[in-house]
Amino acid sequence: MKKDIHPKYDMETKATCACGAVFKVGSTMPAIEMEICSQCHPFYTGNEKIMDTAGRVERFNKRKAASIKVKANK
Repeated sequence: MKKDIHPKYDMETKATCACGAVFKVGSTMPAIEMEICSQCHPFYTGNEKIMDTAGRVERFNKRKAASIKVKANK
């Protein structure tokens, strides 16, 4: 292998999120700035919202209620 061609790998790189969370990670970059992390991502925090632009959720719930009613009548 050639010498002095690889970047320096630092185990104490600071990764900063837009929410203010700071993590220490290993990277070849001197600092990392993120827009979203595991502390503010909706999937991990449980604050996930369904974007319903065309009324799909209401339409699905209406069909589901109708199918339950049909099954109950049989």
